[in-house]
Formats: sequence, C-alpha cells, structure tokens
Amino acid sequence: MGQYAAKQAASDLRQAIQQRGAAYLIVATGASQFEVLSQLTAQPDVDWSRVHGFHLDEYIGVGRDHPASFCRYLQERFVDQVPLASFHYLAGDADPESTLRDAAAAISAVTIDVALVGIGENGHLAFNDPPADFETDDPYLIVDLDQECRLQQVGEGWFESLETVPTRAISMSIKQIMKTKSIYCSVPDQRKAAAVRATLCDPISPQIPASILREHPSATLIIDDAAASELQADTRASMEKFA
Repeated sequence: MGQYAAKQAASDLRQAIQQRGAAYLIVATGASQFEVLSQLTAQPDVDWSRVHGFHLDEYIGVGRDHPASFCRYLQERFVDQVPLASFHYLAGDADPESTLRDAAAAISAVTIDVALVGIGENGHLAFNDPPADFETDDPYLIVDLDQECRLQQVGEGWFESLETVPTRAISMSIKQIMKTKSIYCSVPDQRKAAAVRATLCDPISPQIPASILREHPSATLIIDDAAASELQADTRASMEKFA
C-alpha cells in the first residue's frame, strides 16, 4: 500500500515540476502513513528542491517535544529525509489563531498537486470529525475532537489515556483538501473497516466526513483486505483495481 501510494504521488510531483517548475504536497500523519512516507522519500528522480509541503493537522497545545506531535512526526519521517524547498508546519504550541492565519495565507497562494491522507475510525478526514463542516471556505479551522477520535489516538499509542489527549486541533478544511488535484487515501487495518464501508457505501454526509472523497475527480482509496472486510462482494468487485 505504501509503495503504491508513494509511486503515484511521486509521478504526480514529477509531472507538476516538469509543467510548472514546482510541486505542492499535503502530508498526513498517523499509523496509516508510516509506509507511505518511508516509500515516498525513497522514490527516485523527484527534485525535492522544487517541492513545497503543507501540514494537514495538529493538536493544539502539543509541542515538538511530545511523542504525539505531528510536527515532530513529519520532521523525523519526511522533512529531514529529503531536501524540500519549504515545509509549512502547524505549530501546536504557538498561538492557534496566528498559526491558522499564517497557514491559510500560505496555502491560499498555491494550487496543491497531491494530498496524502487517511481516514479515522470515526470516518474523519484530517481532524474534521463528524459532523464535519462541508461548507466553509476557510483553508484551516480550529476544531473540537470527538471522543472516538481521541480514543483512537490512545489506541494507537500516541497518548497514555483519554484525559491526556487534547480536545482541540488545527485542521485543514474539507473544501481545502478537495481542491487538491490528486488525493491518495491510505486506510489499512480491521479497525478501519466500518469507516471504509461507510465512506464507500453510505450517503455522502458530514456525519461521514471521508464520504466526500467520492465527489473528487481524482481520489484513490488504498485499502487492504482487513479494511475491506465489511464491504459486500459486489462493492469490492466494482471498485477493485488490484486483488
């Protein structure tokens, strides 16, 4: 899964650089992105000096010294691995409103070529928990994290207990994510099976934030057999590209 997502993303980045001289990339975090980023940094012939990266989301109140910091995650697994032209972090321990304004100004000035994202156990896209805001044009939002989302962070080992998980975060908005030319959404594991089924089969709704990806002209959902385990055979047959 990671290799496939990385190869497709690298191809899109090369094409953007060839056509416009630069490429713009949104990078996600979490367990679903371990292999994606590992494989992406190993892709050949990407002129990283022409690639500008953007941060998808971050906990409010969490600095880089915290094991769950997404800034730390991205620096260690991506930014320090390739010589990027720039990377626009969302600083969790800075003033949220100021961080929001700066990030919005930076991303509003460009067209994003590739987004690497995942889906939460509650169907969230970035930190847009249900019911997500499908209408705002703001590029970034301050959002409240619901209990299911916060429990997922404990379950993945980022925090010791629910009480230690922040209740707010900065998140890229749904509309901003949907402006991306190509989206690669990687969703492994059995614990994501219900969210995958809802994303693909239930009505498109703010209650299932990731369901909006079905309206994107170039979004690819990359799942394994475990994540696909709640899909009906006809659904799988109609959507599968690879067995």
